[in-house]
Amino acid sequence: MKAIVFSGPGEFSLTDVPEPKPGPREIVVKVEAVGICGTDVHVLDGEFEPTVFPIIPGHETSAVVHEVGSEIDAFAPGDRVSVDPTLTCGECSFCTSGKPNLCEFWNGAGVARDNGSVAELMVAPIKNVHHLPDHVDLGLAALIEPLSCAIRGYDLLPRRMGEHYLIYGAGTMGLMMAQLAPRAGAASVTVVDTNPKRLEVATEVGVEAVTEAADSVARKGGWDVVIDATGAVPAIEDGLKRVRRGGTFQQFGVAPTDAKATFSPFRVYNDEIHIVGSMAVLNSYARAVEMFSAGVLKAEAMVSHAFSLADYGQALEMFRRGEGRKLQIRPGLDSSITLI
Repeated sequence: MKAIVFSGPGEFSLTDVPEPKPGPREIVVKVEAVGICGTDVHVLDGEFEPTVFPIIPGHETSAVVHEVGSEIDAFAPGDRVSVDPTLTCGECSFCTSGKPNLCEFWNGAGVARDNGSVAELMVAPIKNVHHLPDHVDLGLAALIEPLSCAIRGYDLLPRRMGEHYLIYGAGTMGLMMAQLAPRAGAASVTVVDTNPKRLEVATEVGVEAVTEAADSVARKGGWDVVIDATGAVPAIEDGLKRVRRGGTFQQFGVAPTDAKATFSPFRVYNDEIHIVGSMAVLNSYARAVEMFSAGVLKAEAMVSHAFSLADYGQALEMFRRGEGRKLQIRPGLDSSITLI
């Protein structure tokens, strides 16, 4: 079968690799769509410490069941599914204390393990595979994995009714956090991004207040909840200054492992600022399937381009330039298409 293989930092190619075969409790799926994520870029650039090369990237996956293991009767070939990429040991202190997303041996398909979905086929344990209703668009359903991360982020926030949210970044994750905020009780949501085209998308999905600089929408006393969905140090430093006393700052965006941000420890102490991180997925994937299926996102506005496997390099360069909306690889395509 055909797959994109990262052979080392900065090196990738479209390669013939052996077709995966399912173990007794595994499922092989035919990949329909896989989203390109900032984590994929960190992996390719050698900035993600758990990664071991060579690796097939891709972790935002919608698919159709191709083959099932001998002990499986809950799935059958042709079933429409979403695949959770999270792989954990189940034995370390974090796993046994209910925090498997912090697993000492955390493995993410397409992130740390050579089993991603930028390929015609991929294999996954049955526990990672979720049925999709017939009405769900399989291309758009690749958004379920990032949605599960966003839901985990909200699990860690206070979620009090009537609070005011400031979100940095109008990429996929920032847009998801913004769309979930009203459901978490937000009285207002403001999104900051230096890219005006991304702010147009934020408006399209329902965000009422957008700006290229937080100074232009300064709120007396600050915001109750400030979320960084960029991983960019300037945004993080700016956002930390804008949390109101007793408020919460969430580091949601993925920064480079060596990034350093400056903040005032005295203010964190004196104003009782809560700072919380959010790492991947924890007990949120099944909820993401249900919420996506119920239409929690304006998904059709979020995916702009679909690329063939052969055009992966073109998609990656477009992603690095910050062009388009969510970019996807759809292995069944012979040529790339613009969706919106």
